[in-house]
Amino acid sequence: MTTPEPEPGEPSPAAGEPAPAPFEPSVLQTIGIRWVLAVAARSFPTPSARDRVIREDLGISPTAYSQLLNALLDSVNSLKVDPVTVYRLRRLRDSRRTAREGEAP
Repeated sequence: MTTPEPEPGEPSPAAGEPAPAPFEPSVLQTIGIRWVLAVAARSFPTPSARDRVIREDLGISPTAYSQLLNALLDSVNSLKVDPVTVYRLRRLRDSRRTAREGEAP
């Protein structure tokens, strides 16, 4: 997957710079909500293929990506960008949460 061009006013990620923590506002300014949701909307043959795309195209670790995506699911801005993907991922997250709560002793 090639990285999409940044939106007007969105700076592009600088090569060689360490990625900031996932909850810093600069992460979304650097990566962009659209890019994070685009990776979430894609299907991958294996989890390692998804992890490779996250590392290469977004420049963050898969763990940081998951944390960032989870925070974006509760964001009004992400609903404006891609509501179908956000609602689908919210449903998946809620069903997993319900299943985990049902397994508790």
